[in-house]
Amino acid sequence: MVKTNRGGKLLRLSFGSLREVVRQAAGGSACNMLRPGDKMVRCKIGRHRINTLSDVGVFMELRNIAIIAHVDHGKTTLVDELLKQSGVFRENQQVAERAMDSNDIERERGITILAKCTSVVWKDTRINIIDTPGHADFGGEVERILNMVDGAIVLVDASEGPLPQTKFVVSKALKQGLRPIVAINKIDRPDERHQDVLNDIFDLFANCDANDEQLDFPVLYGSGRNGWMAEDPAGPQESLAPLFDLVLRHVPPPKVDTGPTRMLATTLTADPFLGRILTGRITSGSIKPNQALKALHHDGSLVENFRVSKVLAFRGLEMTSVDLAEAGDIVAIAGMSEATVADTLCDPEVSEPLAAQPIDPPTLSMLFRINDGPFAGQEGDKVQSRVIRDRLLKEAERNIAIRITETAEKDSFDVAGRGELQLAILIENMRREGFELTVSRPRVVYKRDETTGQRLEPIEEVIIDVDEEHSGVVVQKLSERKGELIEMRPSGGGRTRMVLYVPTRGLLGYQSELLTDTRGTAVMNRIFHEYAPYKGEISGRRTGVLISNGNGEATAYSLFNLQDRGPSMIGPQTRVYEGMIVGEHTRDNDLIVNVIQGKKLTNVRASGKDDALILTPPMRLSLEKAMSYIMDDELVEVTPENIRLRKRWLDPNERKKQERKKEAEAADANVA
Repeated sequence: MVKTNRGGKLLRLSFGSLREVVRQAAGGSACNMLRPGDKMVRCKIGRHRINTLSDVGVFMELRNIAIIAHVDHGKTTLVDELLKQSGVFRENQQVAERAMDSNDIERERGITILAKCTSVVWKDTRINIIDTPGHADFGGEVERILNMVDGAIVLVDASEGPLPQTKFVVSKALKQGLRPIVAINKIDRPDERHQDVLNDIFDLFANCDANDEQLDFPVLYGSGRNGWMAEDPAGPQESLAPLFDLVLRHVPPPKVDTGPTRMLATTLTADPFLGRILTGRITSGSIKPNQALKALHHDGSLVENFRVSKVLAFRGLEMTSVDLAEAGDIVAIAGMSEATVADTLCDPEVSEPLAAQPIDPPTLSMLFRINDGPFAGQEGDKVQSRVIRDRLLKEAERNIAIRITETAEKDSFDVAGRGELQLAILIENMRREGFELTVSRPRVVYKRDETTGQRLEPIEEVIIDVDEEHSGVVVQKLSERKGELIEMRPSGGGRTRMVLYVPTRGLLGYQSELLTDTRGTAVMNRIFHEYAPYKGEISGRRTGVLISNGNGEATAYSLFNLQDRGPSMIGPQTRVYEGMIVGEHTRDNDLIVNVIQGKKLTNVRASGKDDALILTPPMRLSLEKAMSYIMDDELVEVTPENIRLRKRWLDPNERKKQERKKEAEAADANVA
């Protein structure tokens, strides 16, 4: 924007036009000061002074793209190189790998959980880039951001080809009418098969009902880690310039509607100073600080009226305050107190909200309860049901793929999500925040057929790559879990690729069993396929558990004597309580044991009596393994310091009473 100090006339110019005006009027001397991203430039033209207000880059040409792919296909690593080669970092700046993964859990696990926005400048054009999660459990994050972009870079591994999450996201992107660019990554892998992968991608696009324009997609080959892309697999292996140039040519500028200001809120974050921050793409109009706006719910009802306190634009890895944001740009806005994801932020005169992208419903649910065990409140500071409820509602507000409902049972909440990993990440975050809680075994979310009344359950498409020698046991185990083999073919290198349809409940706890059966060589990928008629009963865990009969500290003497009964889950000097699960029984029934009994200190000696006790290392269950290990009458106790397994009813007499009650209900159901 150009403003003269005479007459106060406002002229809106693009970045290139503004630079040309300054160059011609100032004889070329002042235009050297004007660069993309400059905060404030003052140039004197004759007796007048021209100010470029706000961030000049707001008025540059824009491109909005998302990078979508399956997990571990290299999205975040590619974004790292795009940032480096576009000049976001100084030459001597030390930058961590996967700079976009800022969350602690993201860095620990090496995965992307939250969709994040950044922007780079290439040839006087600002490119907003959104890095998306690759796990199917976080597909809701990807679905939400698709309405912010006009194109997508579909990143595919040159060896693995398109996997379930690629199929899921590509189908959503094509339905939105996005222009795809295919980038075949990791072309330097020794087992790369780029031509077969390209054929698979074309078949995938065709199966997703892509139109002729989308099927005529451009293709680049390269290595994101090594920082190059080219139109030919052989190179030249120079830089990512071909990818930048292709984005400018192939992805259209944002479509800008005429009319008053409207913006659909896509993501929600919280800042200790600014409060709620909503991110989205401005569909029409412009937004500036202190502007009066209102928030509309998706049904058109008023959420609140507010004034914009800050307008933040994405510049590299940072968010920069700007004085004006135009239609088409992706920005973050602060100042509201109640507006949330999927709300429309607009001028007070607007009455029609923007349509939000529908989100697929959750398929798994868990019961979140207060920690009512003997150790409650000793390791965490957030233990009350009210605090847990507020935290869960806050999560559901930010993440619309999660659904929270209160149950008839006191101090418990039903939390439904897209998969075990998504729910485990939520529990892990709460644990690190100081919460204590107990969670139940994951249960699938059933539906009823409206016409026949038949019970329907979620079915997942499962792709397993495994060594040929282990393919038989995989098919056998998944058949026992009501799986149906759809396709089985060699994938090269002595490995086999299998495609199966398996009920979601049949996959609970199967990951660890798969790795055991295949000696760690199998790779399993899965994604929701459809709801289908109930497949019948699936047997659960085949072994019982060892249950502590009292409170105290476990002793090496007791654990040593119990080793024949089954593997232990605890070590010596571990605090235990009555009803806590301390090991796995070798038989199919539960066994109450004494792990706190010490050795009698008598004066009687016998040969070998005082030999050193050698204990087998205990089973260490991660949070996800613990969630899938327990049965319906068991719980996982989660605190900031420990993960424990316990029976739902700690008292053995109460457990017997509940078991008799369950048997009576089952008998009545059979009679009926």
